[in-house]
Amino acid sequence: MHATTIYGTNDVRWEEAPDPRLTTGEGAGLDAIVRVVAACVCGSDLWRYRGVQQVTEPARMGHEFVGIVEQIGERVGKIKVGDFVIASFYDCDMTCENCRNGFSTSCQNVGWWGGRDHAGNAVEGGQGEYVRVPHADGTLVATPGMPTDEQIPHLLTLADVFLTGHHAAVSAGVQRGSNVVVVGDGAVGLSGVLASKRLGASRIVLMSRHEDRQDLGRDFGATDIVAERGEAGVEAVRALFGGIGADAVIEAVGTKESFDQALRSARPGGQVGFVGVPAGGPELPVRQLFNTNVGVRGGVAPVRNYIDELLPEVWSGALQPGRVFDLTLPMSEVAEAYAAMDERRAIKVLLTA
Repeated sequence: MHATTIYGTNDVRWEEAPDPRLTTGEGAGLDAIVRVVAACVCGSDLWRYRGVQQVTEPARMGHEFVGIVEQIGERVGKIKVGDFVIASFYDCDMTCENCRNGFSTSCQNVGWWGGRDHAGNAVEGGQGEYVRVPHADGTLVATPGMPTDEQIPHLLTLADVFLTGHHAAVSAGVQRGSNVVVVGDGAVGLSGVLASKRLGASRIVLMSRHEDRQDLGRDFGATDIVAERGEAGVEAVRALFGGIGADAVIEAVGTKESFDQALRSARPGGQVGFVGVPAGGPELPVRQLFNTNVGVRGGVAPVRNYIDELLPEVWSGALQPGRVFDLTLPMSEVAEAYAAMDERRAIKVLLTA
């Protein structure tokens, strides 16, 4: 088969790789082989692509994919061969206490695509032709039937991006009537706009300086756009909310500057939900939080715990989060997909088999 491998800064290649196989021996039988139908590039993938996170050895890439089950282990009971499935961006068993408590990203048997599973076996990245899924019954969710081509982009967002935005909104305490500010106009931030609208927010401010992203943000439910940053951005936000700031703020970037923007955009007693991968040195100013009673909650999104709730609305078309994909390329052109996102020529790139 072929798969995506990163070798270093700006060096992503589509190349031959070994076919995945079901594991054997003690503890085996829980996995499945999935033929990837669609995958995508995540903003977090760009940290390694840009050299912010150093690549010390070649590594398989991709953690968002959907596809069709080709083989299953003898202990798999829920997932069947032929199912069209959504894979969470991590591997989890959905039976341990952390999974049952709603935080499957802290599964006691967690594994990561392109890395190792709980038993130390190599796992393929999602940007390839096939992937072995270590805990098929936990990680995978079968759709009600075989989706149309038009449904697939929307279903793919349930692997990560839309549900990461949803986690940010939930963590920020968004509810009916909330005033919300979204810091970050990438695919996750835009997903946070859509999630906030779904949760009943009455006013949603998208901080954005890009016309195409502003337009999609408005379609998703943004009522206001703030292009300013820093102190000017804080003042512009406060001016919209009686001089005090918003009830809820979504932080979807992960830098020191974006985190500061988010904290200062919240009203006293407000809440910040953060999901931006911390790659730019964000800091938590405890004295500022103490003085303002602003709360902070969030982290890596436990998307597997949300899929069952959101899948019916996406399947029916009531929610269309796949509109964040504004460029579609064949998987073999993955290097161009990374370049397009790195150069901000695309919000998010869909990769097709």
